[in-house]
Amino acid sequence: MTLVVIACSFATVRPLGATGQGLAVTVLLVLCSAALLSRHLSDDRLPPRRALLVLASGLVASVALIGAGRSGSSYLFAYFLVGHIGYRFPLRLSLPLAAATGLLCAAVLHFHLGPGHTLLPWGLGLASGLPVVAGILGRSRQRAVDAVIAAAESSERAARAEAEAAALTERGRIARDVHDVLAHSLAGINMQLELADALLDTGDLDRVREANRTAHALVKESLRQAQWTVHALREDALPLVETLAALLESSGLGNTLTVSGVVRELPARTTQALLRIAQEAVTNVGRHAPGAQVTVELAHAGAATRLSVRNGPGTREAAPGTGSGMGLIGMRERVALLGGTVTVGPLTEGPDTGGWHVEAEIPDE
Repeated sequence: MTLVVIACSFATVRPLGATGQGLAVTVLLVLCSAALLSRHLSDDRLPPRRALLVLASGLVASVALIGAGRSGSSYLFAYFLVGHIGYRFPLRLSLPLAAATGLLCAAVLHFHLGPGHTLLPWGLGLASGLPVVAGILGRSRQRAVDAVIAAAESSERAARAEAEAAALTERGRIARDVHDVLAHSLAGINMQLELADALLDTGDLDRVREANRTAHALVKESLRQAQWTVHALREDALPLVETLAALLESSGLGNTLTVSGVVRELPARTTQALLRIAQEAVTNVGRHAPGAQVTVELAHAGAATRLSVRNGPGTREAAPGTGSGMGLIGMRERVALLGGTVTVGPLTEGPDTGGWHVEAEIPDE
């Protein structure tokens, strides 16, 4: 559009020349064209103060061109420059400049056309200030678009930050799962192998074989737990009751599962936490109290879910040096992330006296 206005002006505005009035018109055309082309420069290349000076100078040149030229479309420069001033500058600057341009154009046309034309010059002259309204509306629309884009970018940044936080949380959960399965088992295996290595120097082959069998048992148990954990990680939400029953059955400890309250679907994070706590508790029973009877209770009460794992004293001697002691820490960390509590300790009364008790309560999200 800018190039069309410039081309039309050079094609129609007269006189053009290298001397006298023609030279003046040519210079004014060049100045108006330069001012009109400056519309396309960004604020970085043409700062607001300098842009205001350039556009104001272009307005003055366009008014002078209307008076100096005898024919042509020189008034188009004033129209487009006024419109751009309304778009680029606030009202306190654009409205006075538009009003001044309209008055100057009207005065120049009045003297240019001479007496006998009273309304025409003032109508045409004052109309040259009207494009400022279109510029102001365009500025408002652009601001609205910029605000929408900024809001969308802010929302995208927030969503990206939330996704990163969720990824970090998930990484932490997987790290805890891996630790619960492998860390203390590997520590026990390492201890048994070190014991076997030390016993070789004494020549006590029976104890070496016992340590070796214990290490093999820990390896098998770790593999079984790893398979169960991989299966759990691949599922978004395992059925809690059915998975607890399968876990207890696979442990081979003659366990009992009791469910009370109205069974409801729990969030996936809550289900995973309860299953991991049950797995850790049942594994600890088999490790530290072999042969003990285990009772697991799942209670849906109010706005929370409570899991209780109780066992009596073991009937066989526990293998020495198993476990790293980090399982209980993992339980507490897991439940704390969900706003719940964990109670762990020995049983000092009742039929399971001498056994152990693990109870976790997690509020429903």
